[in-house]
Amino acid sequence: MPAVDGGLMGRLVLAVDGGNSKTDVAVVSEHGEVLATGRSGGFAPQRDGVAAAVAVVAAALGSWDRFDHVSACLAGADLPAEEEALAGEFAARGFGSDVVVRNDTFALLRAGASAPWGVAVVCGAGINAVGVSPTGAVARFPALGRISGDWGGGQGLGEEALWHAVRAEDGRGAPTALTGLLTSHFGTSTVEELVVGLHVGRVAEERLHEMAPFVLAAAGDGDAVAVALVERQAEEVAVLAQVCLRRLGLLETPAEVVLGGGLLTARDPLMTALLEAEFAVRAPRAGVVVADVPPIMGAALLGLDRLGAAESAEARLRAHYERAEGRPR
Repeated sequence: MPAVDGGLMGRLVLAVDGGNSKTDVAVVSEHGEVLATGRSGGFAPQRDGVAAAVAVVAAALGSWDRFDHVSACLAGADLPAEEEALAGEFAARGFGSDVVVRNDTFALLRAGASAPWGVAVVCGAGINAVGVSPTGAVARFPALGRISGDWGGGQGLGEEALWHAVRAEDGRGAPTALTGLLTSHFGTSTVEELVVGLHVGRVAEERLHEMAPFVLAAAGDGDAVAVALVERQAEEVAVLAQVCLRRLGLLETPAEVVLGGGLLTARDPLMTALLEAEFAVRAPRAGVVVADVPPIMGAALLGLDRLGAAESAEARLRAHYERAEGRPR
């Protein structure tokens, strides 16, 4: 990404969407013009450390000038201490002194909702949710995995698929097509061989998220075990949204719920039907929106909000990403 002369463009925002699989950056003027973009590898501060994670952003950005504001929406920014550490690293690397680090769910909400408030649920490699009220009150979760009560996401579904496949193979559980799907995908003769490979490190445990599409496919074909997993996943998504709405006093108010992450944006027919049924019971006044714009746009919009940019800037930014996604205007 080339350096940008901010003097000609007014104040500049560096927007960052740091996800488990990729990191997107965009340089945006206060007028809503996207001046430059970049992409690099996954953002994983818990695995790689804060400095290495922020170095991924630097790699996506290349050379740069100092920015008037850095709006970073990041996977792994789940606790206030983590947000503070990441913001400090951005400032120390010279990105700019005005840095706001948020969890990546905030970018999904700002990008997908028609207003700066509502609820967002992301179900990608992991699962998380956030809610923001019209007054700015926030409802969120630690999102640290099973230890904080989370269930599902691509990694969680993969682990559940493996658990059921092991038991199906050795006789402790019901037969399931997931057994053959696992061994075929990972190239093992038995599920037990795959388990041993995971145990000794020949197979990376993070690869289990690759099974999520197979779980959806098997459920679509009527496999009872897979159907039960997809039903549970739909329930978890709806429960997260319901709890956010209830905490914010919005359960009886028309409010948007933005869904994002690969498991939800795939628009799987069974998952879609199950979600509609769950929301009809748990949050009937919610307007469910499946995000069809990239979360980096949300990070940029939050940056424009910080600068107090004009409404025309938001409209210009949205138009840019709608054209990029091939959406009619």
